[in-house]
Amino acid sequence: MSGHRIERINEDIKRELTAIFRELKDPRITDSFISIVRVEVTNDLSYCTVYVSAMEGKEKAEVAACGLKSASGFIKRELGLRLKLRHIPSLLFVATDSIEYGANISKMLNNLKGGS
Repeated sequence: MSGHRIERINEDIKRELTAIFRELKDPRITDSFISIVRVEVTNDLSYCTVYVSAMEGKEKAEVAACGLKSASGFIKRELGLRLKLRHIPSLLFVATDSIEYGANISKMLNNLKGGS
C-alpha cells in the first residue's frame, strides 16, 4: 500500500479518535488530560497502535490505556461509522510518558535561560 495513503489513514484515525475520546464517559479516561501522541497503522490495515500520554505522568496514561482497551469495541465501531474504510483495524493502546518528558525538557531549558 502506498506510503502516502497509510500516512493519510494515520491522520484520519488520529483526528477521529480525538473526537471519540471526548465522548467517552469512563472515569479512567476523563479524569486525566489524555493526548494521542502517535498513531501507527500496519500496511495491511489489520492493527492500529495508538500511543497515548497523560499530563499527570505515565501512571495516569497506563490507567487511561486500560480504560481505552476496555472501550475498544465501542471505539472501533465509532471509527467504522465515521471513516470510509473497507476494514477497520484492531486497536492497541500503548501508554507513553512523552508529554511529561517534554514538560521536563521545557522546564530544564527555562532554568538554563534564567541562569544565564
